[in-house]
Amino acid sequence: MFSRRAADPTGDRILVFEPDAEGHSQEWLQHLMEFAAADERRPALCLAVPATLCRTLEQSMPTNVGDRVRLIPLSPLELRLCTDRRLWIAAFARWWAMRRHLRRSGASSGFFLSLDLLSLPLALGLGAGGKPLSGILFRPSVHYRSFGIDGASCREWLRDLRKDFLYRLMLRNPALRRVLSLDPFFPAHAARRYACGEKVQALPDPAQPIIEAAMPSGDTAGKFPPERIGFLLFGYLTERKGPLVLLEALERLTPPVVARIAILLAGRVDPAIRDRLDASRRRLAARHPELCLHVDDRRLERAELESLVARSDVVLAPYQRFVGSSGVLLWAANARRPVLAQEYGLVGRLTRDHGLGLAADSSDPARLAAAITQMVERGPQSFFDQTAAQAFVRSQTPNRFAELVFAGGAAGFMA
Repeated sequence: MFSRRAADPTGDRILVFEPDAEGHSQEWLQHLMEFAAADERRPALCLAVPATLCRTLEQSMPTNVGDRVRLIPLSPLELRLCTDRRLWIAAFARWWAMRRHLRRSGASSGFFLSLDLLSLPLALGLGAGGKPLSGILFRPSVHYRSFGIDGASCREWLRDLRKDFLYRLMLRNPALRRVLSLDPFFPAHAARRYACGEKVQALPDPAQPIIEAAMPSGDTAGKFPPERIGFLLFGYLTERKGPLVLLEALERLTPPVVARIAILLAGRVDPAIRDRLDASRRRLAARHPELCLHVDDRRLERAELESLVARSDVVLAPYQRFVGSSGVLLWAANARRPVLAQEYGLVGRLTRDHGLGLAADSSDPARLAAAITQMVERGPQSFFDQTAAQAFVRSQTPNRFAELVFAGGAAGFMA
């Protein structure tokens, strides 16, 4: 079903490695395939990804791609090791799998769609058989104090101390040619603080163009009654995305506010929190029987999610001191919907800087409840700067994203 033949050794080919099938992976890899197919002068691609993702990508392969994109399914052993909960095992497994597939595919360079875990093996000076490596750094947080949000815990302080040490060594590794950061503020910090910090460059989180699609059939559309203000939390619902704290916050709302809102949690629920989420829903139903709350526990297609975002009034991003960027901000800004987001880190900084909505301490249920009340009483659109938000979206295009990834991945053989 999928090709495992060696690539043409005379052609430029980038191996993109990503063992995670959840979240942004499918969307981003689709951007890269379309970019590679659009111009045969660009390097070709090998995509080493889970077999499930190979099947999905195969169905959406650009018609003009020819042999310029090759899908390589990771073996069950590779996938198990690369996603091990013990991060040091996952880190070295990803390095080992990259080396293996670079050798087997004949690719000219390797690109990690997620570079964060690789900071440890790269800091130890490990390379890839003489082939250059690059990747996307999702979660730099060593510069967050400059954002003006205080109150870092001891655990966060130690985390950033460890990251600072690993980044310093990682960037000195000659095998690492380019680091693309989804945090636009980190490259300047890296250039000031680290030798070889100029390897770090900013990468836009790509905003998907809006598709004109009707709401798919089913009862999801009815979860936002027209007389209520609709709040939407979507995506793969893990604890760090804040669904449990959100339900705690809803318990603290006054009856007049409860009567004016509808809440929809749309996306597959992480099995690790499903029991606690169900218990919170039962408790909430007993306290506020008039609350309009629905949980749609399944993976939703992009067209359906876009329709839900368009039908909502507020997009929720109540993350729990989450580090890094979030595509949710772009989905909301694209649809001209304000977000209610965490105030911590990059998510909070982008929300404030670009007028994307209201940033609050979403780890505190009482403060999150106060923010929901504020949006209901003042009106959601009063927190949204349409001009600034649209300028933000225009700067984050899929084509620019793919262009920089190709430039980063090709840095080794173009230098």
